[in-house]
Amino acid sequence: MSVSYRTQQIGAVKIFYREAGAKNAPVLLLLHGFPSSSHMFRELIPLLADRYRVIAPDLPGFGQTEAPERGVFVYTFDNLARVIDGFTQALRIDRYALYVFDYGAPVGFRLATAHPERVTALISQNGNAYLDGFSDEWGPWQAYWRDPNPESREACRASLSAEVIENWQYRTGTDPDRLAPDGYLLDIALMSRPGAEEIQLDLILDYRSNLERYPEFQAYFRDHQPPFLAVWGRHDPAFIPAGAEAYKRHLPHAQVHLLDAGHFALETHVSEIAQFIRSFLGQHL
Repeated sequence: MSVSYRTQQIGAVKIFYREAGAKNAPVLLLLHGFPSSSHMFRELIPLLADRYRVIAPDLPGFGQTEAPERGVFVYTFDNLARVIDGFTQALRIDRYALYVFDYGAPVGFRLATAHPERVTALISQNGNAYLDGFSDEWGPWQAYWRDPNPESREACRASLSAEVIENWQYRTGTDPDRLAPDGYLLDIALMSRPGAEEIQLDLILDYRSNLERYPEFQAYFRDHQPPFLAVWGRHDPAFIPAGAEAYKRHLPHAQVHLLDAGHFALETHVSEIAQFIRSFLGQHL
């Protein structure tokens, strides 16, 4: 199944996205995380597109989506969600399943709470909605949230370095023989673009708004009971397995699968994840 590469203007942002599958098939919207892009779904999309219309946009400030200057566009998770909401409306997508990962989770859950009637199912791959899911390695970010001064902002810059992207985010808990360099090398290159780090530091500060929304997300889970699948890299250094199991608190019928993988589980376990998704969506769509 061939993949198309397109753009869609949403306000000040030109969204780049990947799409494959029949126009009349059930829609699966894939939302990537930090510091990646829709490139992370490059192998997953063809494995699902025979049965679903799969759409994967790059969030504002990421990948091939244009990054408006700070001030022209304010980089908050509320604004990322507004752009993606506008993107779905521009494509006339009024029903979709959501696959969320990392930053894509608070973006996708904002869409779900705003438009619960649109969401047919939820899939979370290391995408958090519970405090249980945080490891103990968030110290500099938490200090920045508590006291956003120039020193605490600068202390978070190490999170954007090539060494941290490759070795902490991609390699931790991963079988090195199964990890291709494509993903982390692209992320490192994109992070080196002028202005990229300042955009990401703005989003790191605003990440605290996601924790404030967790009770709202959890109320959505409890009240609407969307079909839910978690496919989680159990060795993720940022989002630990307890975050996957926590979804069962409000979604007792949730399916949870912990994989022998790290944060970027698709880089090493795409076939297994695709099989879980096909079985899950086959039951519910």
